[in-house]
Amino acid sequence: MFSRRARAALLGGLVCTLAACTTSQPDESREPDQGAPVQGAAGIGDPYYPEDGNGGYDATGYDVSIGYNPDNGNLDGDTTVTARATQDLERFNLDLRGFTVSSVEVDGQPAEFAREGDFELVITPGEPLAEGSEFTTRVRYDGKPQDASSAQLGGNGWQRSESGGAFVLGEPQSGSYWYPVNEHPRDKATFRLTARVPQGWTAVSIGTQESSKTENGWTTSTWTEQEPVASYLTTVAVDRFTVDKGQLADGTPVLSAYAPGAEGIRRDADRVGEVIDFLTTKFGEYPATSAGGIYLANDVGYSLETQGRPTYTLGADFSTIVHELAHQWYGNEVSVESWADICLNECLASYSEWLWAEGKQGDNLDARYRNNIDQLRDDTEFWGQKLYDMGAGNEFEGVYDKGTLAIHALRKQIGDEAFDRVLKQWPVEHREGNASWPDFEQFVSDVSGQDLEGFFADWFRGTELPGDEHLYPGSLRN
Repeated sequence: MFSRRARAALLGGLVCTLAACTTSQPDESREPDQGAPVQGAAGIGDPYYPEDGNGGYDATGYDVSIGYNPDNGNLDGDTTVTARATQDLERFNLDLRGFTVSSVEVDGQPAEFAREGDFELVITPGEPLAEGSEFTTRVRYDGKPQDASSAQLGGNGWQRSESGGAFVLGEPQSGSYWYPVNEHPRDKATFRLTARVPQGWTAVSIGTQESSKTENGWTTSTWTEQEPVASYLTTVAVDRFTVDKGQLADGTPVLSAYAPGAEGIRRDADRVGEVIDFLTTKFGEYPATSAGGIYLANDVGYSLETQGRPTYTLGADFSTIVHELAHQWYGNEVSVESWADICLNECLASYSEWLWAEGKQGDNLDARYRNNIDQLRDDTEFWGQKLYDMGAGNEFEGVYDKGTLAIHALRKQIGDEAFDRVLKQWPVEHREGNASWPDFEQFVSDVSGQDLEGFFADWFRGTELPGDEHLYPGSLRN
């Protein structure tokens, strides 16, 4: 990797940092002729995070190669993005936070590049890209990854572990902290990682481990996720892991990696197969290509449903495992269209914990629901949290508690038979794709044959205690 980067610098003579670039800036002063190639948008169109993601192309695959040295915290990257142009492109953007970019190639030819704003990598190929054409973009870069910033869930992005290793974790953003990416769940793509770390360290990622070998003091491992994945659901963790391997009953590979200090969760982690078996009875066939977990000794305030192999931090318990595995259906298989739709992920995954309590522990969920309502009836702050279109920065405030109550009320409103069909059919209806909360509302109405406009307005769009009609639907009226 070092030699390739040095050769690229000699060939292209292009070095770009976040502060300055030696490439010439594309001319933005002229207006394009009608039908002439144009610049892809610097954002994908999500009003909550208007600069996240990019327009003009659809990413179809990432081939990421990194070398990481925990001793000095330096990362060398060499990433190739395969994409399809959705318009005639004169230039386009990728998202990348920090690093020194040494070269960019488009379809094997040197391309001009520049840095704009906090994380835009603007690329101008030697020849415009035709709408519908498939193209590859190779970016070589290195440096120390940016430290994680404070975010809704805690620290987002690249973090150092207690043992001296590192990991990347975050939502809505994390991919751009370590590789160039179209960073929005609306643009899902396949993912392949080759990670090189000093001997004695282990790099773990999502998907299936293809290979691992140690030569000349370095261990190189390759991981492949063949199904489309949202970039925030990719990860790499480097630590002195203890790794256990197995498989589910259907042959799906299971890999669990425990960092030093994380062994306390092992008893719960050994039940991953049991949890998946239970959730398949509620949500249908397990959609991921792998299973297991990455168990860290850091306490960052949250765990994350990284695809097929969730990442758990200190504070995670058995309920966390149920929750993150439920996301493999709700959030991973079907991802949000925009971040305003986050209840599709979190409300359903949170309710999976109630389903487990009911199905495996015999809990009376109606009684649990009524007890919660009795305690929260006068809590205006609780009811003031919107579950849909809650505003940027508020995505994770109500979905874990009010969202759980709302889903139980929905179940009682439409009845168990219709509710069961919704849970199983929704992931199939939008397999490997994206959907919005309004799509879900319409889907539930169609499956149940009910007009649910008032119900959804009260529970998911409202900011007050729902009226008794919607607060105590179905069997809850007794």
